[in-house]
Amino acid sequence: MNISDMTILSKAGVVPDSALSKVVSTRGNILGMAQTAEESVLRPKETGAFPHELRAAIAARVARLAGDEMLATYYMADAGQYAALAEPKEPAEQYEELTAVLSFVDKVANQTREAAAEDVSKLQAAGVADADIVRLCELVAFLAFQIRVIAGLRLMQRETA
Repeated sequence: MNISDMTILSKAGVVPDSALSKVVSTRGNILGMAQTAEESVLRPKETGAFPHELRAAIAARVARLAGDEMLATYYMADAGQYAALAEPKEPAEQYEELTAVLSFVDKVANQTREAAAEDVSKLQAAGVADADIVRLCELVAFLAFQIRVIAGLRLMQRETA
């Protein structure tokens, strides 16, 4: 797998043969696992209540909330019919059944310390199955990891430039 195949490296702006690419190549196994994790949470075989397009829209939304427009744009390309959900400020009236899901995502992505058991209870009350709650948490947790690694690599790249 090369740099352009790895979302973390490509969205961080790491280019082949740069000083930073040489440094991160020593951690290729970790980056490869991160790419596999991305495939698992964004494009799994078993999607449950969250089809691939919805997962992409949620990923774009989380990236946007984190201020990473480049990553948001990347995920938006796959959001399809759910593209409106990627904009946190836009009302999602046509997706009223996802109100609880989006509230949960927004809170967990931005106010992680404030997340509590009652937030999961709200999802359950909205009819979200436990397995789908786990899927949603996996997605948001991965995105938090990915966004932080990308931000760190961007900072490192500025220092090596």
